Amino acid sequence: MKEPWTPPEITGAIPHGDMPGDKICIDEGHIQKARVLFPALREMIEARSGRTVVAVCGGSGVGKSEIASVLAYYLNDAGLGAYVLSGDNYPRRIPRDNDLERLRVYRQGGLRGLVAAGCVTPEVTASLRALWTADRDADPAAADADAWLSVYQRAGRRALTDYLGTPAETDFDEVSGILAAFHQGAAEIPLKRMGREPSELWYDRVDFSAVRVLIVEWTHGNSDYLEGVDLPILLNSTPAETLAHRRARNRDGKTDSAFTSLVLAIEQQKLEAQAWKARLILSKQGQLLSYADYRRLMAEA
Repeated sequence: MKEPWTPPEITGAIPHGDMPGDKICIDEGHIQKARVLFPALREMIEARSGRTVVAVCGGSGVGKSEIASVLAYYLNDAGLGAYVLSGDNYPRRIPRDNDLERLRVYRQGGLRGLVAAGCVTPEVTASLRALWTADRDADPAAADADAWLSVYQRAGRRALTDYLGTPAETDFDEVSGILAAFHQGAAEIPLKRMGREPSELWYDRVDFSAVRVLIVEWTHGNSDYLEGVDLPILLNSTPAETLAHRRARNRDGKTDSAFTSLVLAIEQQKLEAQAWKARLILSKQGQLLSYADYRRLMAEA
């Protein structure tokens, strides 16, 4: 009979994702969640031959980077060399420009919806510009008095849904190519590094000769566009839990904006649509969930 796993004390440096400037703040909650996941994950890895790609995915602020880092520490301690790759290095635009592109896609889609519905008038144009200036054009409450704004918001949401987490936003082919090279036994792989300015873009050649497990920590780690993931892990959180976590971290200057809430809601819908593929699902409270349990939890949220 296999003896139960005893979590090692974390005494040394913890490997973390390779996103330049990313701040990893590991607390006891992240460690406890990694301890819940690790025994089942290790069993799955050891049942496989050769190298394994694990994806740690979930909504913004759910703890992907931190939990992936602790899992890598435990894998290294167990003699299963691990490396943590940050999928956020692979958008087609730097973060600032991608935020602007998301907003442009939403607003252009909304405008086209107004045109198609025959709702464009000088008065509507002036009102919409005022909403843009106030950053309220995605606010559902603003549409209560104007039927045309509901048309705009529905069309904008459709356009944004067609952009977020797709090849238009992210270079999935490049990440899939990295995973393929890893599976094929490459001893060294060039990995992209992306900062927050256009000039902050380069590649590092990373030694994978002693790496058995590649952990991809990424919102889109369970996407249908990504090939080569063997064991997807979903860190679940409801939209309300995700927003509360972002507020606590003060992750960006517009955490409470209606547009940010819309982005999070669309991300959540896509994560839910992909959840059936996850080999392990962990709740925000740190409990392992079956897929049926997950569906019940999300239905009640």
